Amino acid sequence: MRMTKRTNLAMRVLMFCAVNKGRLVTKTEISDICHTSENHLAQVINELGRLGYLATHRGRNGGVELGLPATEISIGEIFRFMEGPDPENDCFADTDGSCPLVEACRLKEALKDAAEAFFARLDDLTLDSLVCKNRALQKILLPDPCLS
Repeated sequence: MRMTKRTNLAMRVLMFCAVNKGRLVTKTEISDICHTSENHLAQVINELGRLGYLATHRGRNGGVELGLPATEISIGEIFRFMEGPDPENDCFADTDGSCPLVEACRLKEALKDAAEAFFARLDDLTLDSLVCKNRALQKILLPDPCLS
């Protein structure tokens, strides 16, 4: 299974906010550290805000922060929301009817089962378990105090 860019960005945003707990972070900060465009980031932040995972604050001193404690954010749930209920596999995407095996193929069902096993494994992870005591991640995602 391949993670979409939206899911990848969602995880980066959530980890950034979790590591920077207790302060509002800006799109620009996240964009700079995570090497992504602010436009893509804005769409992901809006979606995570709509779902309640982020709290967004507008205005001059605005920014984003986690909308829930990191211990309550299930990684499997994030993946399901961002990837959709049936993650796209090339086999699933045969909408033009070019595959002659579609009606009898058992691979499609096996791939669905594998995707659900993938999500189930991620259900055991919380955002907190990804960031707590992860000094290497903190070193990357925390702002450099010497630059302030």
